[in-house]
Amino acid sequence: MELSQLKPQLIWKNFSALNSVPRPSKKEEKVIEFIKKFGENLGLETAVDEVGNVIIKKPATKGMEDRKAVVLQSHLDMVCQKNSDIEFDFEAQGIQMEVDGDWVKAKGTTLGADNGIGVASIMSVLESNDIAHPALEALFTIDEETGMTGALGLKPGQLHGKILLNLDTEEDDEIDIGCAGGIDVTASQTYNVESAKGQTVKITVKGLQGGHSGMDIHKGFGNANVILGRLLYHGIENQNIQLISIDGGGLRNAIPREGNAVLSVRNSVEFIEAANSLKASILEEFASVEKDLHINIETFSTPEMAISTEDSKKIILALKAAHNGVYRMSPDVADLVETSNNIARVLLQNGELTLMNLARSSVDSTKNAVAEQLKSVFELAGLKVEFSGSYPGWKPKPGSEIVQLMEKIYEKDFGEKPMVVACHAGLECGIIGANYPEMEMVSFGPTIRGAHSPDEKANIPSVQKFWGFLKEILANIPAK
Repeated sequence: MELSQLKPQLIWKNFSALNSVPRPSKKEEKVIEFIKKFGENLGLETAVDEVGNVIIKKPATKGMEDRKAVVLQSHLDMVCQKNSDIEFDFEAQGIQMEVDGDWVKAKGTTLGADNGIGVASIMSVLESNDIAHPALEALFTIDEETGMTGALGLKPGQLHGKILLNLDTEEDDEIDIGCAGGIDVTASQTYNVESAKGQTVKITVKGLQGGHSGMDIHKGFGNANVILGRLLYHGIENQNIQLISIDGGGLRNAIPREGNAVLSVRNSVEFIEAANSLKASILEEFASVEKDLHINIETFSTPEMAISTEDSKKIILALKAAHNGVYRMSPDVADLVETSNNIARVLLQNGELTLMNLARSSVDSTKNAVAEQLKSVFELAGLKVEFSGSYPGWKPKPGSEIVQLMEKIYEKDFGEKPMVVACHAGLECGIIGANYPEMEMVSFGPTIRGAHSPDEKANIPSVQKFWGFLKEILANIPAK
């Protein structure tokens, strides 16, 4: 089946148009212009604020003028990840999509359904003439995935809606009423390099699932940087390891799928034999969740410049000791990860080291605790540490008027109660709520799998379900 034949046609049409526009985080100029023109072509009041958020206003439909104004909100940027064997330029190319049974996916790259389906849904409401709704403010934010700078830059007084519907949740039976905040922890150092004194070995880790560093952090998936750290660690006592390069992971909010390290060792045969024994154990550990995990350890003939044995040991110990994964489960909300860290990116080239982490928590004090633990480890290893990009979580308010309405509609339409939950991801609601404390907020959306990885896919029947749900919510917004 072709994408154009899928229902609801309006959403898939708009999603296809959106996906033809490159929109990496921090490089949203093209998509900002695309959305701006979309609003202007509809004859709607359209504005771009100082940071690049687009706000489009649409008056209430006839008979809905007395209802509370609603903000429909989604983010324009997408996570750009691809498989290593795919040639693709996210800054110049549109996403290549295909239908696979009940799913829409991309060819070897992230799909951009996070949060492109939300954006396309808002576009569809704006251009439709047959959907009942109150006065609407469509808020399209930028840079949600790498810094929340769109939400952080939104000023008080720009919005007048009383209810905000964030369309960035990835399970269609969930109504989200809270989320985690986050902070970037970056460690770095510059080392002197010298000629490698031993025999050169290359370790390659690939084939991991990756995934969302918040929503998937508790699932036991492998982290390429952590696995590299384990393989390096076993040789530091007797192999006189000199690190030449490390290149692992990518974006802070994606669990690292691939990584490699090139190093000099005292005896390559001895090192590889021991490393292969550990490799067998690692493959066994992950057999049930990472069936495609591949680890290759081989000699490497190219002579290289390396950092000293002493400096190499400090880096390996830091990588081994830094916390990765769940830090604390919530004591208040069942099965909710409260605090976590993702060792997202490790890059060592020509003596320049950068080690990037994203720590998340729904509790600010615990977020700071895990960030400080990381800082302590890295400083003990002689690294410089910087905190940046901190943003607050969103504190749940169960029982609000909009949540009660959505629960009632969901139960009526689908014959079961929705899951009213908080999530371990960074939604923009907490940030927006800091400037609009009286605004009721809720997040929901269609089912999306594998967000932030090339396996990302959107469920077609779920998009149809979500569209019907959204339209009925808008038609039943309470009076002012």
